[in-house]
Amino acid sequence: MTNVVITGTGLYTPEHAIDNAALVAAFNTWVDNENARHADAIARGEREPLAHSSSEFIEKASGIKSRYVLDASGILDPERMCPRLPLRQNDEPSIQCEMAVSAAHQALEKAQVAPDDIELVIVACSNMERAYPALAVEVQQMLGAKGYGFDMNVACSSATFALESAANAIASGSIKRALVVNPEICSAHLNFRDRDSHFIFGDACTAVVLENSVDAVADERFEIIGTRLVTQFSNAIRNNAGFLNRVTDSDPLAIDKLFVQEGRRVFKEVCPMVAQLITDHLTSLELSGSDLKKMWLHQANRHMNDLIARRVLGFEPSEAQAPIILDRYANTSSAGSIIAFHLHHEDMVEGDIGVICSFGAGYSAGSVVVRRQ
Repeated sequence: MTNVVITGTGLYTPEHAIDNAALVAAFNTWVDNENARHADAIARGEREPLAHSSSEFIEKASGIKSRYVLDASGILDPERMCPRLPLRQNDEPSIQCEMAVSAAHQALEKAQVAPDDIELVIVACSNMERAYPALAVEVQQMLGAKGYGFDMNVACSSATFALESAANAIASGSIKRALVVNPEICSAHLNFRDRDSHFIFGDACTAVVLENSVDAVADERFEIIGTRLVTQFSNAIRNNAGFLNRVTDSDPLAIDKLFVQEGRRVFKEVCPMVAQLITDHLTSLELSGSDLKKMWLHQANRHMNDLIARRVLGFEPSEAQAPIILDRYANTSSAGSIIAFHLHHEDMVEGDIGVICSFGAGYSAGSVVVRRQ
């Protein structure tokens, strides 16, 4: 039987950070400008005034205190309120490729693996900057990896779905080593003019090296002892941006072409789905919540993570048991659970078991149970 191990992870963090206070100041300035512009309609009762946001509201609702972004100036400009990124020419590396390569080099160094030993590259994230050619093939070329690559989008669950695909390819014997990268530019598809969601996302990229255990030389190895995926269709989280917008005469800048969600519905429906997925997965492996030392969960909302962890563990989780990184990084979509793993795994000793779990739009959720070797 082929054992698949995670031998290295990497993290690209943008240099720009925005705390809640700065984000709220920009949002509230925009709100004041909009209310002033529509003052007559508001006075006549034809239009409701827009409400201010606040740092207290954001932190209480989500646990988020700040986020990293590729560009802060455009987001904090009340006249723009979206990132300002440079247009890349076709002969230049794409933005997501650069992020992926940066994180990948860290993961490869940790795994003590040369780029040309990689036989599969999967770029898995919630949004791609182009339809084709595949970002994964560009990353493959930039790194000097061999074999093949492909892109995958399962929204916030993309990382765990890609880990299963990579692990299966290794277990089948078709390859020995794979690289999964998650370049998330969430700030580019977030509506910074929506009070309910303007604070949710940040940008980051993670990378994971997976190998056949017999070929691994890294000191730190996490054996993948099981994976399980689930999907259930829902419109509660949606983004309608797509290539058909131009032929359906749909406004490409309309609000529905950005991230839109029904937050309370998502909380109510996703939490039990994820807790059940993890519990059933553990049972199938003859394990239970009491066997878990760590739960590296998707980093969307602290309250969601606390509830899911309580249902799986049977008690209130400690910071060590269910690490939170969303307070600094916000929701980085598919990268979130991998950031948690990357930053909070070094206290795991031989035999310790943990679960990497991501969940989000689709609905989708993935569980990857690992054991420290």
